[in-house]
Amino acid sequence: MANHQAGIPDDCQSKAAPIDTGIEPIQKQTVDYVVRSGLAGGLAGCAAKTLIAPLDRVKILFQTKNPEFVKYAGSFFGLNRALSHIFSSEGALGLFRGHSVTLLRVFPYAAIKFVAYEQVRAVCIPSKDYETHFRRFLSGSISGVASVFCTYPLDVVRVQLAYRSHDKSRHRLLKAIKGIGYQASEKFRISNYYSGFIPTVIGMVPYAGVSFLAHDTCHDILRSKLLRRFAVDSEKKPRMDGKAPLQNWAELVAGGTSGMLAQTASYPLEIVRRRMQVAGINNARKSIAQTAATVFKESGVRGFFIGLSIGYIKVIPMFACSFFVYEKAKYLLRI
Repeated sequence: MANHQAGIPDDCQSKAAPIDTGIEPIQKQTVDYVVRSGLAGGLAGCAAKTLIAPLDRVKILFQTKNPEFVKYAGSFFGLNRALSHIFSSEGALGLFRGHSVTLLRVFPYAAIKFVAYEQVRAVCIPSKDYETHFRRFLSGSISGVASVFCTYPLDVVRVQLAYRSHDKSRHRLLKAIKGIGYQASEKFRISNYYSGFIPTVIGMVPYAGVSFLAHDTCHDILRSKLLRRFAVDSEKKPRMDGKAPLQNWAELVAGGTSGMLAQTASYPLEIVRRRMQVAGINNARKSIAQTAATVFKESGVRGFFIGLSIGYIKVIPMFACSFFVYEKAKYLLRI
């Protein structure tokens, strides 16, 4: 994840004993560092999303109560049946419906998220003395909000494409983009592309905050005296902060754990967001409170966690892959 000692003022660095890593350190505030970390983050996001694209589509269909798939919701075997249904009716490419838009969204989203985290973290935690759980959480939350603000319209388009399971026309992407702008109104409205944005931002605070906090905390635990002999790869060159990189399994465990905790903390608001994003299809736009009340009336508390088991199946490998690729890319890019 982020280098724990990055962003230390020059006068503090000069007092510390220099660490011979064999690599010229790169200052975080330089354009070079931003470009490299953005590239690493973008590649990590694309790799992770591609890995779990079929599960992502099924989860959206369950969350939005698509009439064709509502009968499959609520069980693990339902997941298999839903995947089989999509494969038999739409072919293998159907499992990746809307994925091209996902990649267009996720590269800048992940790039902005990781760059923002590195930069915000350097400000919030300028030295080891400032290293607290709250500051880690705050840095992650701010980076998550920044990234989702810049890429949210593409996420709305992706959800619409995934929901329209019968539309197989060549121009379905353009139709979806245009349809969102005019949905529930005769006038084109930019605000339609930010439908459900407020609950997304509210949900992003625990989602991104918990994920980065958990990932950094897992790194601390894996580097502890008790586990470092098993988790740390001492044969490789040190990272830019002077620490030896973790073993592959340790990186995957840290990433997967962060994803599981982040998903649990933010899932109820994700349900509300998805329902708001597709409400315009049926001309039934509602506020956050109204949408939440509808979910509770239909399914009770359980309704806010429909698809969570699929969420775990999806988010654990996704975060494991994302953080793993990001850390490896940072190591290769010498940042």
